Amino acid sequence: MIKRLRNMGPGLLVAAAFIGPGTVTTASVVGASTGYALLWALVFSIFATIILQEMSARLGVVSREGLGEALRTTFDNPLFKVVAVLLVVAAIAFGNAAFETGNIIGASLGLQAILGLSTQVWAVIIGIGAFALLASGAYRVIERALVALVIVMSIVFLVTAIMVRPNVGDFLGGVFTPSIPPGSLVTVIALIGTTVVPYNLFLHASSVQEKWPESVPTRQALAESRTDTILAIILGGLITLAIVSTAAAAFFGSGAQIESAGQMAEQLEPLLGPAAKYFFALGLLAAGLTSAITAPLAAAYATSGALGWERNLRSRPFQAVWAIIIIVGTIFAVVGTSPVAAIVFAQAANGVLLPVVAVFLLIVMNRSDLLREYRNGTVANILGAVVVLIVAGFGIFQILRALGVIST
Repeated sequence: MIKRLRNMGPGLLVAAAFIGPGTVTTASVVGASTGYALLWALVFSIFATIILQEMSARLGVVSREGLGEALRTTFDNPLFKVVAVLLVVAAIAFGNAAFETGNIIGASLGLQAILGLSTQVWAVIIGIGAFALLASGAYRVIERALVALVIVMSIVFLVTAIMVRPNVGDFLGGVFTPSIPPGSLVTVIALIGTTVVPYNLFLHASSVQEKWPESVPTRQALAESRTDTILAIILGGLITLAIVSTAAAAFFGSGAQIESAGQMAEQLEPLLGPAAKYFFALGLLAAGLTSAITAPLAAAYATSGALGWERNLRSRPFQAVWAIIIIVGTIFAVVGTSPVAAIVFAQAANGVLLPVVAVFLLIVMNRSDLLREYRNGTVANILGAVVVLIVAGFGIFQILRALGVIST
């Protein structure tokens, strides 16, 4: 067991990416508005994340390529190749810009709860700070401290969830009886989008190559990376489940509308009392700032890989990608009306865009020339197809409803 824990690495990056302010906010809104009714969507999200991230890790270990690089060489037809790359780049750019908006707003909510002022003012400061940290490379200095704060906040949520003793019958009903309460479709998509993060599929394929170099036997690397992926994602899923449970116990049925970090912090009062507000705000700030740095960086890696650019922190095209993501995210964070609503929308956008990236991942994972005997088998393809169909179904339904084609 100790050896397995020592080998954990890239899986924790994936888990850390979805335990950000978007997850904390979305899970709090889910628990407050629907109680335990949408836990089935969270369980589905965890399984979907494990399925897709295992494929991504396997791609990196076996082929020694990232998803972007593999995609470039998948299609022989020049037109198909251009369309595929453009679709992926668009999905990553749009999805990460939306994600960055949620990250910056989340960090802003934390600062607002501690120091006052509006979220718009803090959004500008956070955006400038993230830009400066990435431009200088100094973000690595504070990264460990920020991640440590996020881990502490996660532990507090888990302990609080145990203390509030959720109703076992309602809890199990929410897990095993799928239902969508009226008006909660966007919330369902947001819950999926905040867990199954599209850019993680690019990030994972690249990061496993550093953790398990070519000198490590392929079968050993695959076994260790699979364990790493499953354990880390289940841990992240348990934290999200704990947030939903604490929010359900604190708010569901009270008619409360969550509009601020101070309100969300109330779910931690059974454990922390009056200090809950400040602890929650600090954790939200850490989660938001960490994600506000890593999301644009991951977008730059993914886009550079897909377009064949040099993946170097000092490369001008590379820097241009993360700079655009930060600028767009900051602008939307400033002009947004309701911070909580904006964060939930950002997660929903990722849920709608996920099928685009997942489809291309499935195509790449069936290349025998690239993956040899490690390509997808029948079971993996079926599981991947089910994930894509379900997520795409929710996304299409939401788009049709937004266009007025469907009224419910």
